[in-house]
Amino acid sequence: MTAQVIVLAGPSGSGKSRLCRRLGLPFVNLDDFYKDGDDPGLPHLSLPGGEVIVDWDDPASWLCEEAADALETLCRTGAADVPVYEIARNGRTGHRTVDIGDALYVVAEGIFAQEVVASCRGRGILAAAICVRNHPMLTFWRRLTRDLRERRKPPHVLVRRGWLLMRQEPRIVAHAVALGCDPMTPDEAYDRVRVLTGARV
Repeated sequence: MTAQVIVLAGPSGSGKSRLCRRLGLPFVNLDDFYKDGDDPGLPHLSLPGGEVIVDWDDPASWLCEEAADALETLCRTGAADVPVYEIARNGRTGHRTVDIGDALYVVAEGIFAQEVVASCRGRGILAAAICVRNHPMLTFWRRLTRDLRERRKPPHVLVRRGWLLMRQEPRIVAHAVALGCDPMTPDEAYDRVRVLTGARV
């Protein structure tokens, strides 16, 4: 075993990617393990107003075991092939190799990151599991501005979906905690990882 996984879960827009850049550790964006948009097993939901869309916030839209397998390969060999997913295109557009060199830790972040906690623990590769959280209104605003900037979906879908996610945020955090994550702000998470890694970050 060459490395261990630090799981960063949390609602979309809570600051997980920003925290990864701040930490400076190798990381894997678990959102790249979404199913393609034409997968017949994708879940759906109805937005306020009645429009039906794919529920990209349901773990059933995501490939948990494939993500866990890639993390184990990365920890055991130091490198792994992972998909590249474009949300605006609803599908994979390629793949890339993640190489962590001689790093002792790799961060796995994404809105479904909590779903790999049990598998990583069972495989002996889990170092820590954290759920990044902020005030729901702050998360809503950050998520909306990011999604509009990246043109992930039509604006009316982003606003309606974002409002729904804001109302669900306490439940999302509680679910991550139930699966073994410790809830904390981005600054608290940063300090926790510094202690865990011996201030290597």
